[in-house]
Amino acid sequence: MRTVRIGAGQGFYGDSLLPVLDVARYGDVQYISFDTLAELTLAILEKGRRKDPAGGFTRDVVPMMRNLLPIAKARGIRLITNAGGINPRGAARAVAEVARDLGLPLKVACVTGDDIYDRLDELAAQGVTFADKETGQDLGDVRDRVLFASVYLGAQVVADALATGADVVITGRTTDTAQFLGPLIHEFGWAKDDWDRLAQGIILGHLMECSGQVSGGNYQVGWEDIPDLHRIGFPVAEVSEDGTFVLTKPPGTGGRVDLKSVKEQFLYEIHDPTNYITPDVVCDLTTTRLEQVGENRVRVSGTTGRPSPPTLKALLGYADGWMGEGYISFSWPKAYSKARRAAEIIRARLEMQGVRPEEIHEEYIGINSLWGALAPEPVDEDTINEVRLRMAIRTRCRRDCEVLAREFPPLLLSGPPTASAVAGTPQPRELMGLWSTLIPRELIEPHVQISVEEV
Repeated sequence: MRTVRIGAGQGFYGDSLLPVLDVARYGDVQYISFDTLAELTLAILEKGRRKDPAGGFTRDVVPMMRNLLPIAKARGIRLITNAGGINPRGAARAVAEVARDLGLPLKVACVTGDDIYDRLDELAAQGVTFADKETGQDLGDVRDRVLFASVYLGAQVVADALATGADVVITGRTTDTAQFLGPLIHEFGWAKDDWDRLAQGIILGHLMECSGQVSGGNYQVGWEDIPDLHRIGFPVAEVSEDGTFVLTKPPGTGGRVDLKSVKEQFLYEIHDPTNYITPDVVCDLTTTRLEQVGENRVRVSGTTGRPSPPTLKALLGYADGWMGEGYISFSWPKAYSKARRAAEIIRARLEMQGVRPEEIHEEYIGINSLWGALAPEPVDEDTINEVRLRMAIRTRCRRDCEVLAREFPPLLLSGPPTASAVAGTPQPRELMGLWSTLIPRELIEPHVQISVEEV
């Protein structure tokens, strides 16, 4: 039975640029797939595009390709990434420019059609209400504040882009799994209604989308014994035509692929395991079987699927006020009490100046910044060496945020003793709300286009 080997290259925007080089050199792969987009990432990219119209894609795609393209071209490895974000054409141009600088011949396919910002009124006229997926609320006054709107595309567009013969495929907002399922559809010719094989491909993508998390990173039980995390091996999958695959990692790399590491990633972001919905197929994860078949080798089989949904998820980002924050630290003795007193002072000074935030948040780093209200109060405060107070507010007014930040430095001389501060004060940040909705897929998919540029 014919097999295809696919490697993971990135799990998020900002992931390490080093492990993918081991995947390319030692993974014996035909494809490397990169998942760079979270919902928050789109908001970050939109803020970047507003500062620079040529932006809107993940900037680390440039150094990534500069290091990887020479290896990939020499070995015939094809690269697939959704680094295009909300400007896939810009990302494709940037990758083509890297190839020109390196003197490498390259064929880049760019997938567009997920960006529906300019189509919102058209879609509304066709009956799309953009009702919030959780509350059913319509856009209302949010409509005039929408800054971007992207639809999650599935794996078929990736397969279609590969069919052009492209060395590199750049997409915008696709599902996390699409970059991994797409090559399998292309290689094996799986039909659009071959639900069980497609479901297996989705699970492959789900297990690989978070890069090192399936191969020993973020390991919950026994993390102390995971070897050589400084050179963790990103996952590699050896996939058979029937969809069964073995998950492993490049030889000589660190980390570990075993049942525990795979199960932890398998459960990641899963709500209803009988109804895991993607644009390509609805998966039943309760039928999936995992089996350790060797050192750093886990066999995955048995996932079943049902017909794909009639709608596609869309994510809209809209302007939603401002956030201001400030920090100050206190040392022993009674560091926690000092930090709480400082928070009382800040709150009182905001009130004195008429600042009434929509939301105010305070946390004590070293005490409860991770556990929040679940963190127990310290039994013996004198065992605490240091505490940092962080306060943040959400408001409709930038000036309120500036007032908050301005009130932290005076605490150094006019607040509790033993205070220290970080250099400077954080600048106000414009907040972006995220709105999820569903749109009939027949209104989206005919608008998907694939363009190809050759270097």
